[in-house]
Amino acid sequence: MKKILLGFALFLGAFQTQAQESNLQLKGTVVDTVAQYVYLQKFHNKMFTTIDSVKVKDGNFSFKTKVKTPELYGLSVNTASSPLYIFLEKKPITVQLNPKKYYSNSVVEGSASQDLFETYKKTKDVEISKFITEHPNSLVSAYVLYRNWSYRLSPEQITQNIALLDKSLQSTTYVKELKELVTVLDGLAIGKKAPDFTANDPEGKPVRLYQNLKGYTLVDFWASWCGPCRKENPNIVAAYKEFHDKGFNIVAISLDKKKENWIKGIQDDNLTWTHVSDLLFWNSAVAKLYGVRAIPANYLVDSKGIIVAKNLHGEELQSTLKTLLENKI
Repeated sequence: MKKILLGFALFLGAFQTQAQESNLQLKGTVVDTVAQYVYLQKFHNKMFTTIDSVKVKDGNFSFKTKVKTPELYGLSVNTASSPLYIFLEKKPITVQLNPKKYYSNSVVEGSASQDLFETYKKTKDVEISKFITEHPNSLVSAYVLYRNWSYRLSPEQITQNIALLDKSLQSTTYVKELKELVTVLDGLAIGKKAPDFTANDPEGKPVRLYQNLKGYTLVDFWASWCGPCRKENPNIVAAYKEFHDKGFNIVAISLDKKKENWIKGIQDDNLTWTHVSDLLFWNSAVAKLYGVRAIPANYLVDSKGIIVAKNLHGEELQSTLKTLLENKI
């Protein structure tokens, strides 16, 4: 009897999971291009993965792919470029897709979630708690909290905003990952010990963080494709030149995808310190270990691995190092 009940429970669970999926009613036109295919992409961890494609006929396309909705997806005519972000729902949706300017010239009709998302993007000085309170049942609220605010808020603030979301959103991937992030960030407070890790340098040799702790070490997250990171690099170079002989070191973790781009970025910016990367973009194991949701980001740790400061940029990095190293002397 127990086996029968267990089998029924498993069947019911599978049925319930399947019931969350439906065939898309998505069609549209592609303008200002001679594209041959339109690609449907699934969003996860700031990245898109192609799950289906359809041929463009006389400028028209149509998807009937079985997917979970409502959910954020991407539409593009080239998987190498960032797609149009589109919230799909269980209702007919039409798109005028303009690959030259996805965001400003494309038009999506039939998705209430997309309408709210567009309103959010156009709103200046958004107060995330107010936005969630006004739209507690919308997946858009969970998404923007996860995507646009997780790196701006403290663990306590993230938890407070999660509580504002409707119960129906608590089982979404966004909320689950936010709760995991809170746990990680709680363990990365100033005064706590930085997680140890081992990753490969450009020559493929493993480098362990704890074997490179001397004086004060900046655990620096960056990437060659990151404009703000490249803009910040001259400041880090200047700090390294001034304080390296006094006990300042750097272990840089790149979120690059291609090794050649990573190495070129190191050379072009004259970054003469220790570098590691698993070349997994936002799936970087070290980035996840340190709760990194945006770059540039960094942690300053002492010789025992204790976190003494975080996210030091501009003059703040040099002034902090000056204070610490002078006190040490």
